[in-house]
Parts: sequence; structure tokens; C-alpha cells
Amino acid sequence: MRDLFVTGVIFSLIPFIFKRPWVGILLWSWLGYMNPHRLAWGFAYDFPFAMIVGLVTIASFVFSKEKKEMVWTWEIVILLIFVGWMFFTTFFAVNPVWAWFQWDKVWKIQLMVILTVLILKERQHLHWLVWVIALSLGFYGVKGGIFTIVNGGSYRVQGPGGTFIGGNNEIALAMVMAIPLIRYLHLQETRKWIKIGLASAMVLTGVSAIGTQSRGALVAMAAMGLFLWFKSRNKFFTAIYMAVAVAIMAAIMPQEWYDRMGTIQTYQEDKSATGRINAWHTAFNVAKDRVTGGGFEMWIPQIFRQ
Repeated sequence: MRDLFVTGVIFSLIPFIFKRPWVGILLWSWLGYMNPHRLAWGFAYDFPFAMIVGLVTIASFVFSKEKKEMVWTWEIVILLIFVGWMFFTTFFAVNPVWAWFQWDKVWKIQLMVILTVLILKERQHLHWLVWVIALSLGFYGVKGGIFTIVNGGSYRVQGPGGTFIGGNNEIALAMVMAIPLIRYLHLQETRKWIKIGLASAMVLTGVSAIGTQSRGALVAMAAMGLFLWFKSRNKFFTAIYMAVAVAIMAAIMPQEWYDRMGTIQTYQEDKSATGRINAWHTAFNVAKDRVTGGGFEMWIPQIFRQ
């Protein structure tokens, strides 16, 4: 049923893309951030929905009568230079087969990013894009927050399998980044019941990030929370939301979680932490030795040994 439902929703929206390319951007973003097809178990799991939506969006934009003009800002210029540099360095990658495989994914994503800048020119469209991203990641935040509370933090929150946010560290990062977006929508909203829902989503997403049991998530939550409070227009209510999330965490997380977070202070004795530090040293040494760096997917034993 999930396969049929996801497929039905996506294909029922595709006809609207032909008249309104911005619908294609929103639909593609939903597929890219939430990966709803990865929540199915049948044919939809590996079906190339994003590719189909992307192609239809490109075709619709090319043949539309909309003015095709890039908004040239320093951010766009730097992004295009960066994409060009990634393409150039892939020719010199230390692990070329897998590097080109990764580049094949990267350039398609960047193409849609540029297309997003070209198509979304109205403030309302950009506002809807924030809604799509916030709801897509917030879905896992709310779901993971409830899961963490119900199970007393005994199990790790994971993302959808086979995606960029599949692991606990990756989904934790995504949820930490989603909280400011939800807060933005919360500030913009005037309807009380939606405002309450968004506030609850922020708290549950914070609990979910902690429920991943990622030590990086704890550090990121502390940094993001401090920055969010500092930039908040209403510091009192922001502090209340944070206090509620901390209170829930303190009440439900098991001792094993506290023991794991405590290893942040003794990272020299932890294999996971020292492995990452070793990877940073390796990346630094590769950058010193090669102007073009190591390219995508350079993390192979031979490079670490060298």
C-alpha cells in the first residue's frame, strides 16, 4: 500500500509541473529531503522518482514563457566555481572509479540547486520551499522524538536506509539543521494551532537528535541552541522550548547515554573519535601534497597508510 500511495501522490502532481515549474522544485525537494519512497518495501523503494521529476521540471522550465534570468550574487558565483572545481579535481581523484560514481550524483543535485535559484523568484515560493524542507526533515524529527520518549532513549534513532541521512550521525545533523527552519515558520505563522504544532515539532526534533545517541549531535545542539537563542526576537519563549527539550532528555535518557556522552571528555580513548581525528589529519596531509586533493571517495586503506 505504501508503494501505491507514494507513487500515486508523485504521479498525480507531475501534470502540474508542466504549467508551474516551481511545483517540480518543491516535489523534487520533498523526494530529496524526505525520501518517502524509502519508507516503502516494494517497487517504489528503488524507483527513480527524483530523476523523472527532475527531467519534467527541466523540460517545463525550458519550454515555459517565464523569464530565464539568473540572479547573480557572490554566493551563486562561488557555488558555480566550487562545482567546476569538483569536476576538475575528479579527473585526478585517487580512487577514480568511485569518485566518478559520486560525481554523477553530485552534479545532478547541483543542477537542481541552480534550477531552484532560476525558478523560485517569488517570496511565497521560497516560503513554501522552507515548508517542504522543514516538514520533510521534521517528519523524522517528530517520529524520532516520540520513538525516543516511548522507548526511554534505549534505541538509536536512524534515518531512512539507503539515503544521505540514513545513519544516526547523518540524521542527527539534518535534524539539528531543521530546527532553525521550523523556528522560522513558527515566527511567521499566525494560526494558533499550527504555531503550537511547530513549537512541539521543534522540541520533539531536538529530542530526536539527542535520541540518535550521536555525540556530535549533542555538541551541535548546544551550539545551535545558543546561536538560536542569541538571534531570537523572543528569548524568553525560546529558552522555554529549550528547557522543555532538556527536561525531557534528562528524564528519559538511560545511563548508557550519559556514559557515551561522557566519552567526549576522554576522546583519546575512543576509537570512533580517534578515527575521525585521524581522517582529518589524512585529509590535511593529502591537501598539502596534492593541489587537487584526493577527490571524492578517497577514504580507502591505501590512502590512510600512505
